[in-house]
Amino acid sequence: MNELIAVVDDEKSILELTTIHLKKSGFQVVSFTNAQDYLDFIQKTIPDLTILDLMLPDMDGMDLCKDLRRDDKYNNMSIIILSGRIDESDTILGLELGADDYVKKPFSPKELAVRVKTVLRRKQSRETPAKNQINIDNKIIIDVDRYEVRIDGEPVAFTPTEYRILKMLAEKNGNVLRREEILYNLWGNEKIVVDHTVDVHIKHLREKLGKYAGLVKNVRGVGYKLAI
Repeated sequence: MNELIAVVDDEKSILELTTIHLKKSGFQVVSFTNAQDYLDFIQKTIPDLTILDLMLPDMDGMDLCKDLRRDDKYNNMSIIILSGRIDESDTILGLELGADDYVKKPFSPKELAVRVKTVLRRKQSRETPAKNQINIDNKIIIDVDRYEVRIDGEPVAFTPTEYRILKMLAEKNGNVLRREEILYNLWGNEKIVVDHTVDVHIKHLREKLGKYAGLVKNVRGVGYKLAI
């Protein structure tokens, strides 16, 4: 395990605590107390995952998360928001902006390390070589080898979580993907699920599907399916 984790937080005690536990878990760690130093670093080296505080001295963490997700260069980098903002609206906004997880302060360093492992495990599973493409009605093509999605022939960038949900839906061949299946396959038994987490990711997925958003159907009280 040599994945590189970047931690961005202006509280030095948080940086030290997080760094210690992540290194104990086998990760490489770089830390930053402000957004600019972090941005300068990732111009040359892109971490596998960034743990991002929202209350930074030189930039709002939400804006930073949004900017990162708008840049395809960082599309394969996972993001976990670590914040003292405890309102559900902040959690939902962070997920909508493309974060893979949202951890509230005060937090358990051991739990944070587990969440990092869980997010990276999803990343590793999608990078496992495969020899097929998933064709959704000749409208959406999922190239599993390249981890690419093309809609009407044009590539569209999806976050790791959005990609996994779309792939799971496609592999169901029109059958219902239960909410429990989504949660288990993405987070296993280690995820402390935030309310509406699945719904937020589905909403974001639909937005990126554009005119094909209606293919993702909600089966009330059960889960979701692709209308194919």
